[in-house]
Amino acid sequence: MCSSDLTRRDKVALRFRDACWTFGEMAASSCRMGNHLRALGVREEDRVLLALDDTPAFAVSWFGVVRIGGVVAMMNPGVPTKDWAYYLRYTRARVLVTTAAYAAANHAAIEEALGRQLLAVVRVALDEPEIESRDDTCPYGDVGPDDPAVWLFSSGSTGAPKACVHVAGDFVFNTEMYAKKVLGFHEGDVTLGVPKLFFGYATGTNLLFPWSVGATTCLFAERSTVDTVMENIQRYRPTVVTNVPTMIHRMLEHPDCATADFSSIRAVLSAGEALPAELYRRWMERTGVEILDGIGSAEMFHIYITNYPGDVRVGTLGKLVPGYEAKIVGDDDLPVPPGEIGTLWVKGPSNAICYHQDRAKSRATFRGDWTSTGDQFRQDEDGYFVYCGRADDLLKVGGVYVSPTEDRKSTRLNSSHLVISYAVFCLKKK
Repeated sequence: MCSSDLTRRDKVALRFRDACWTFGEMAASSCRMGNHLRALGVREEDRVLLALDDTPAFAVSWFGVVRIGGVVAMMNPGVPTKDWAYYLRYTRARVLVTTAAYAAANHAAIEEALGRQLLAVVRVALDEPEIESRDDTCPYGDVGPDDPAVWLFSSGSTGAPKACVHVAGDFVFNTEMYAKKVLGFHEGDVTLGVPKLFFGYATGTNLLFPWSVGATTCLFAERSTVDTVMENIQRYRPTVVTNVPTMIHRMLEHPDCATADFSSIRAVLSAGEALPAELYRRWMERTGVEILDGIGSAEMFHIYITNYPGDVRVGTLGKLVPGYEAKIVGDDDLPVPPGEIGTLWVKGPSNAICYHQDRAKSRATFRGDWTSTGDQFRQDEDGYFVYCGRADDLLKVGGVYVSPTEDRKSTRLNSSHLVISYAVFCLKKK
């Protein structure tokens, strides 16, 4: 049973299956994890690779690493062994945190890394690693807002995935501007995510955002099938659901959709692919709940353009999140006339430092304070941003980019442009 108490320390932070963990319990567990990592030899700026499903152990491990000033790298634990070998080699992680089952299935890749840079493998159960430390206090690492904190991987659509290196201060900026100012996250919220936590999209909206205000996150380790998502919405009664258009469509087609109770939901977040107007209309007719479609990237850490609550312009990705600037430029890197298609450049205090081990790509993308997204956009007459594809998807006619698709709203976004969302873990009383 879950109980509600007066202080945030005793408030439910996380629900998983039929169990609950309070903020106090999660903080104590993350301290024990931090102490254990230090004992293994992890120091400030050392990388720790997480290969975990969506369980309480993910949160314990993530915050344990961050607490001591380590750098978190996250991977999909279900990838083939050859990809495990790549991530271990590329990150040069000092410690791997995973489960006994994943460690056994990828034994060869792990053994090869142990003979190189990997110090140890920490095996976890659902809620806490198999560690010796029982000290619930852990000093913070000697790091500041400009120190590396998270490696966020791009999709690798043009090669092996590359890590966007982000600093600690990026968490704070986006939490304040998007989670709090735009979405209005509050202590009473309950979150549920379709994407898994190793995606930055979900790490933010289904872990860091809710915890920054004392809200509750709900996790499930199983694959995100429509049956599983529908079941967990009924079980947890979330107020904010992190979703993608493909799953929204499957939910509407589900035989239980007509009778399912969605009344707890106040907002659905959408990213990763364009949201068709017809799908939005059907969802609104069924639920009356707005879908807040937006775009972000691994390079910018989080969403920077979005539709706002009460101000959804269907067929667009909305307007800038406070604190960000944008311009649409041509091949000469100069702004194009209003209404024309060009490459979107974004500016804000959450852009990555670089791509690890890719100087040429770093220079092409990070232009001083600006980040060249590679996405093609135009702005309509009211200032809403309309996604038009990637440069390779467009045709140039008379020196002007045009989309060859009849319906730009149905164009799928490249998977590297899933919304990236992070926040600050802030454990304190009301």
